[in-house]
Amino acid sequence: MNQFVKSISLYIEALKTPVIRKKILITLGLLILFRFIAHIPVPGVNLSLLKSFFSQNQILSLLDIFSGGTLANFSVAALGLNPYINASIMLQLLSMVVPQLEELQKEGEYGRAKINQYTRIITIPLSIVQSIGMYGILRSQNIIGNLSPLTLIALVFSMLAGTMIMIFLGEMINVYGVGNGISMIIFAGIIARLPVGFIQTLSVTDLTNPQTGLNLLVFVTLAIALVLAIVLVEEAILRIPISYAKRAQTTYLPIKVDTAGVMPIIFAMSLASIPSILGQFMSKMPNTTIASIGSSLGRIFQTSGYVHIFLYFFLVIGFTFFYTSVVFKPKDIADELRKSGGYMPGIRPGLATEKRLQYLINRVIAIGAVFLGLIAVSPSIVQKMTGITTLTIGGTSVLIVVSVVIELTRKIENVVQSYNYDKLTY
Repeated sequence: MNQFVKSISLYIEALKTPVIRKKILITLGLLILFRFIAHIPVPGVNLSLLKSFFSQNQILSLLDIFSGGTLANFSVAALGLNPYINASIMLQLLSMVVPQLEELQKEGEYGRAKINQYTRIITIPLSIVQSIGMYGILRSQNIIGNLSPLTLIALVFSMLAGTMIMIFLGEMINVYGVGNGISMIIFAGIIARLPVGFIQTLSVTDLTNPQTGLNLLVFVTLAIALVLAIVLVEEAILRIPISYAKRAQTTYLPIKVDTAGVMPIIFAMSLASIPSILGQFMSKMPNTTIASIGSSLGRIFQTSGYVHIFLYFFLVIGFTFFYTSVVFKPKDIADELRKSGGYMPGIRPGLATEKRLQYLINRVIAIGAVFLGLIAVSPSIVQKMTGITTLTIGGTSVLIVVSVVIELTRKIENVVQSYNYDKLTY
């Protein structure tokens, strides 16, 4: 409670600070512009069928989250930030096998600028491929009709332009606003859908039924517990003591429990949904044997079934360890410590330090991996427990919202402290 009151006081003080108030107003203006663009639909799409189709497909629902809520509306920015995020993931994975990219990551501001440039370039072909693929999926479901080649080209390039606009808005927030631009756009898309889900729940819920009221109470309780758990894990850090003999001082090497963020959930969701999507495709084949196998595959791996839930859970754990090994390398840390004269008390520099770091990281990441796995499957578990399907925005969405709020609070706090320090100085 004290932390909550402190955060509220911080935001009130930020609004009184001219510099931060200007940044907040610019950020709000850009987010309002984003929400306006998100409601300009592409012509020829049956929006009611589209929303129903998305509600039944978990991977498309997740893609809609990372598009900032524009995909379910099939607006001119339907792809949103998905191609940009995919390009960023591709470059991170390529850095494991391409030495030049790995070197760029170590070159500070210049390296980050070059990688951002490469990310934007790769986003262009990915946007084109994804827009064509999305058109094919929607056409197969009779949500959108056959388009002429010229109309299809216009559709593809309008969606490409929408993606680049989203990237531009995100970068404007980075430069002139407050918070991470890409995260803020995704955050705004998630928050904008909450009132809709709440109204839908009230419209289909019999509030006079005691069992329904109990289910709503259980749902709200679990949602609050989920938010508290995410805050605790996001703030949890293992501090490894590091000593420097020449400086006669001791510092700490921080390791977050949730080092990987939501990336393992994205990877696992894509892989776990393949059997279900493949089953749906095979079930429509003219060959009765293949169609029967496809129907069985789709039934076994349906997104609401226990097989899919367990597969998804263990895939998230596996990808958490994999992704952490990409972004957190004990060998590089041990080498940097040795070069700077640092060491872990009681551990010899070099190979022994590397092994000790790997030992500690594995145990910390194991906690984070199980946590992410539970976050990923929590919507399915809550739905099965309460029977409420209209008010869930998903554990991944909650994780993103909480993470963005924590990051935003820290940045505002830093700016407020810098502003107050400058006033005292001058």
